[in-house]
Amino acid sequence: MRTEVTDMKIAFIGFGGVGQALVQMIGDTKNTLLEEVGMEIDIVAVSDMMKGAVYDPNGLDGTLLLDTIARHKDLMYYPDTAHTVKGMDSFETIKHSNADMIVEVTYTDVVTGQPAIDHCRLAFENGKSVVTTNKGPVAMAYKELKALAERNTLFWGFEGTVMSGTPALRLPFTTLTGNTITEINGILNGTTNYMITEMERGLSYEEALKTAQARGYAEADPTSDVAGYDARYKAVILANVILKHHITAEEVECTGIEDITASMVKEAVSNDKRWRLIATLKRHETGVKASVGPKLLDKDHPLATITGATNAIVYNCDLAGPIMLTGAGAGLTETAYSLLIDLINGYKSVYHQASQKVVHEHADTSTD
Repeated sequence: MRTEVTDMKIAFIGFGGVGQALVQMIGDTKNTLLEEVGMEIDIVAVSDMMKGAVYDPNGLDGTLLLDTIARHKDLMYYPDTAHTVKGMDSFETIKHSNADMIVEVTYTDVVTGQPAIDHCRLAFENGKSVVTTNKGPVAMAYKELKALAERNTLFWGFEGTVMSGTPALRLPFTTLTGNTITEINGILNGTTNYMITEMERGLSYEEALKTAQARGYAEADPTSDVAGYDARYKAVILANVILKHHITAEEVECTGIEDITASMVKEAVSNDKRWRLIATLKRHETGVKASVGPKLLDKDHPLATITGATNAIVYNCDLAGPIMLTGAGAGLTETAYSLLIDLINGYKSVYHQASQKVVHEHADTSTD
């Protein structure tokens, strides 16, 4: 067990299902985090546009937070203490709370990236690290926000933006270190993959969509998924982060699955083929070319074997060859886990820097 225990104070910006799942997870893993990491997470603030806001610099009770939302749907009913402040908006919470880390889990607007981009920017300008599952800031303002975080020696974690709790972004920087990744292919949208595999079972497109909506895989307006927009923004993130080449969503050729019919799927199966919506990124002499669209694959192709709402990604490496990673691409628990992993890595980063600073300061003041 580590003898040093350091608190990390966090503030939630947005408090939907993922944020609530993370609060539950923090409570469930408290002892493990203490024993294995030497880390204790204190929730000091929550600000949500619909559910209200509460801040206590001495910490909030996670169980009480969840109970308040379950009973009243409004954080104004959270029990008051001598230090409780209620009603702060997201920007006030970021700027004025004593949080070390902002957990940004607001609604994703993939057209503007707002307000998440402004949330991240304000946090970095005010000396606070950020973890997020929001695609907007990483897809649309990665270069600016990365530079701002680095300039202020802050942590920015966004593992959950591509494959939820499956570590698609961390893998290339850890296990695959030393490789040059020349090409990336992936099934990055679980909704469309679920629909296509349901069509392989005999359902029509319309029936598969209704089933996906009934199971919570697709929204009432499924456009972002079925038109390929969700996968397109994930392709942008992969280009920016993994291939280190800036592209915009407009540069990604994008076709969805709306024109995939039951007869097309049936014919493919009869010919030992499978349709899959594939995001592809390839390095070339002047940069990266990216596309999203349906591809007809041999049934034995690794990505053709991925069924249901599962995601998968294949990294083509110059040394290791093709490496495939597969796992859940959605789900409250899985997405909350991606945030927890980022919190742990953020803590380790900050703890390491603090430890090094203490060592250097001690060395500077030591005498022989």
